[in-house]
Amino acid sequence: MATALELTDATFVSSRHTTHYWETGPVDGPLMMFVHGWPGIGLLWRAQILAFASQGRRCIAPDMRGYGGSSAPTASEAYALSEIVDDMVELHDHLGASPAIWIGHDLGCPVVGALAAHHAERSRGVVLISVPYSPEAFALPTLLPLIDRKLYPADQYPDGQWDYYRFYLTHFDQTVADFNADIPASLAAIYQSGTPASVGKVYRTALVTRNGGWFGLAHHAPAVQPDPALWPPADFASLVEAFRVTGFQPGNSWYLNDSANVTYAHAAPDGGRLHQPVLFLNGEFDGLCDIIHSRFGEPMRDACQDLSITNLPSGHWLPLERKAEVIQAIHSWLKTKGL
Repeated sequence: MATALELTDATFVSSRHTTHYWETGPVDGPLMMFVHGWPGIGLLWRAQILAFASQGRRCIAPDMRGYGGSSAPTASEAYALSEIVDDMVELHDHLGASPAIWIGHDLGCPVVGALAAHHAERSRGVVLISVPYSPEAFALPTLLPLIDRKLYPADQYPDGQWDYYRFYLTHFDQTVADFNADIPASLAAIYQSGTPASVGKVYRTALVTRNGGWFGLAHHAPAVQPDPALWPPADFASLVEAFRVTGFQPGNSWYLNDSANVTYAHAAPDGGRLHQPVLFLNGEFDGLCDIIHSRFGEPMRDACQDLSITNLPSGHWLPLERKAEVIQAIHSWLKTKGL
C-alpha cells in the first residue's frame, strides 16, 4: 500500500484494455479519480494527488487510453468516448467501485462528465477543469454554435478557436507527423502558461488552418524550453519518454469520433443532466475554453443541478499553472458540499 507521501504505479489488465495508473493515499480512504486530457499522462496530477492523499483520501491518476503505459490501439474508432468511459468503469470496479469524486482536465472532462451521466452511481461529485460539461457531447457540431462571433466573424473564422479541431479532421496525418517531428519541443510548445494579455484576442488555435498547421510550414515545433514551473523536470522527462513510445496518433484520435460521441451522449439517462454536485474551474486567460467571455459554459449551466464555478487567473493548464489554487478550490468545494 502506498503511504500518503508516496506515489506508486500499478497496472490493471482486462480482456479489452490495459490501464497503467498512479496511486497514493490510504486504500480505505474516500476515492478520488483524476483523469488527464490531451496530451498528458497521469503524472500531470502529481501536486493534487499528493495533497489530497495527505488528507486521507485514496487518489488514482490513470494514463488514459492511448497515453503512457496504457493500451494504445491503432484504430481511430477505439478512441470513442464510450470506449474510454468503459476503461474507467473497469478500473473503478478493480479499485472496489466505491462512489468516487471524479476530476477531469481538458479532454478528461468529457470522460468524467459522460461517466457521471451514464453511471451516476459511481460518482459522488464531479470536478471539471478547463472544459465545461455538455450533455450534447464535446464535438465540433456542438461547439460551433457557442463561438463568440464578435471575436471570430464567421466569414473569417468559420470554426473560431476550434479551427485546430477542424484541422485534425481534414489533415490528421499531418498533425501527427508535425507533432512527432520533435516530441520534446512539441510538448514544451504546447504546455505554455496563459497571460492576461491574450484575453479578447484571437487565440492561436484559431489560426492553425491559415498557418498550414500547428507549427506552420516548418512542420515541427520551434526550439522551446519546457517551463519547470509547470511540469517538474523529472515528470516532463517521463512525459517525453511516454510520447516517444506512443507518438501523437493515439491522443489525436480522440478527436475523430464526433458522430459516435454525440450518439453516446444522446443515450444518457435524463438527457444527460448531472444531479451530483459539480465544480467547474475556469481559466480566465484560457483563449480556448474560458466561459466568462464566451457562451461555452451555457450547456453546463443548464445541465448541472448543483453547479459551482471558480475562476482562476490562468491559461488552459490549470492543474500545472495554478497547482495550489486548484487544490484549495477543490478542497473548499468538498468541504462545503460535505464530500
